[in-house]
Amino acid sequence: MLDILIIGGGPIGLACGLSAQKAGLSFVIIEKGCLVNSLYNYPATMTFFSTSEKLEIGGVPFVTINKRPNRTEALEYYRRVAFSHNLPVNLFEEVLSMERSGRHYTVTTNKAAYQAKHVIVSTGFYDIPVLLDIPGEDLPKVKHYYQDPHYYAMQKVVVVGSSNSAIDVALETYRKGADVTLIVRGDEISKRVKYWVRPDIINRIKEGSIKVYFYSSLAAVREHEVDIQTPDGLVTISNDFVMAMTGYKPNFKFLHSLGITLSEDQKFIPHYNPDTMETNLPGVYLAGVVCGGMDTHLWFIENSRVHAEMIVGDIVKNA
Repeated sequence: MLDILIIGGGPIGLACGLSAQKAGLSFVIIEKGCLVNSLYNYPATMTFFSTSEKLEIGGVPFVTINKRPNRTEALEYYRRVAFSHNLPVNLFEEVLSMERSGRHYTVTTNKAAYQAKHVIVSTGFYDIPVLLDIPGEDLPKVKHYYQDPHYYAMQKVVVVGSSNSAIDVALETYRKGADVTLIVRGDEISKRVKYWVRPDIINRIKEGSIKVYFYSSLAAVREHEVDIQTPDGLVTISNDFVMAMTGYKPNFKFLHSLGITLSEDQKFIPHYNPDTMETNLPGVYLAGVVCGGMDTHLWFIENSRVHAEMIVGDIVKNA
C-alpha cells in the first residue's frame, strides 16, 4: 500500500515526489510518456520566460549561464533531479482507471494495479490541442505542435494565433526562409508575448517581412491553399503548411473519469480546496497547471511549485 500515487511525471509531479520523499512517505510517479513529457515536446529552440531559480523544484539549484534557460537545459535539470534523488518514476505507463476501495484507491494502468491512500493528479494540459473545427484541419499539413523551423524553409506557412507560441513560430520560420502569414483574431499581437520578442514581431509586420491579417480567422484548409475570413471578406492564398498555435487543454475526459468535479461553464475548472489542493474526492489532490481548466495561462511551474508542499503537508497533518 502506497502513501501516495502521483499521476504525471512533469516538473510539478516530480516536485510532489520530492516533497513526499522528504516527508518519508512511500510513493510512485506514473507518467504515460517520457520524463517531463510536455517539456520534451516543446519546440527545440524554446526559451523559458521564467528565470532558472523560478523553475527549481525541491530546493535543488538550477544552474545555467543564461538568464533564462532553454528547453535543453530544463530537460537536463529535471532529469538530473529525478536521477540524483532516485525518484520512483514509471515511464510510458498510462493510468486507465481509479476506484475507491474503503479508505484507499486502486489505480489501474496499462501495466499494473496500485493501491494508494492518496492520489495526486498532475497531468498538465499539453496533450490535447484546441481545435479550429474547420474543413481541412485533419490534413497532414496542419500542425498543432512545432519542433524545429528548418523543416519549413522555402515554404508558404500560415500561423494561427498571437500568443507566445504563435509568435515564436512566425519569427523562427521566417528567419529560416519561410513565407509567413499570421492570422490574428484581435486587433494586435497579444500583450502576453515575451517583452523582448513582441517588438521584433511588430517590426517584422511593419516592414512587410511577415504578413498579417487582424480581426481574421482561418476558414478552410486545402492541399495547396487556405481561406481566411477577414473584415473585407474571404481571402484565398496559396499555402504549404498551417501552424495552428491555438493552445492546448487538460484531459477533461480523464479527470471526469476519475470522478473529479468540473465547473459547468466553458472553463471546466476542476473542483479543489485552494488551501490544501484536495478535490471533491477525499484524498485525491490536484497539482500544477491542470488546476486552471481552460484558463491554462493561470498556472506555471513557478507559481504552482508550492502545490507539492501544500499537498504533502495536508497529508502528513491528517495522517
